[in-house]
Amino acid sequence: MKHVFLCGNPALDLACTLRARRTERFETLDTADRLEAWYLESGLVDAVSSCGEADLAQAVAVREAIYALVAARLAGDGYDGEALALVNETAREPAAAPQLTAAGRWVEATPAQVLSTVARHAIELLSGPEVPLMKECANPECTKIFIDRSRGGRREWCGMESCGNKIKAAAYRARKKEAQAAGAR
Repeated sequence: MKHVFLCGNPALDLACTLRARRTERFETLDTADRLEAWYLESGLVDAVSSCGEADLAQAVAVREAIYALVAARLAGDGYDGEALALVNETAREPAAAPQLTAAGRWVEATPAQVLSTVARHAIELLSGPEVPLMKECANPECTKIFIDRSRGGRREWCGMESCGNKIKAAAYRARKKEAQAAGAR
């Protein structure tokens, strides 16, 4: 399975691995192998040691904590103490460290090191200048949160290929149907 990285920050991309949180939830990290694939596809590391069930459970817990903190920040609410403690505790662990090799940069890590790196990204995001750029996708069925770095700051969708095209096509069909109904009168 190829994972999608549309959010503009690894912490947001991890938080959005559980899709459609308000409707029919879709879990993309349902096995340790998929977590391992996410770590590699995210570009945070070039190699990661094998992920086990405990690594998956920890990653899901941190993902939910990050989502809770981001959602609270967007709503202007205070942070949940347990979520805050978990993200901070995870960030205190050693992070993935790049190495210089004859071929260039190489990052090899354990699952815990990659998760620590993601937690650090969450802390930097939630305490940094990009907080005002965070938005939730305008598709009511989508719960992805992304960083809007568009020129005018008017990006509405997590991605045009996924949500944007669906909503625009549905609006077009509705307008066309309405016009046909008006013409039939």
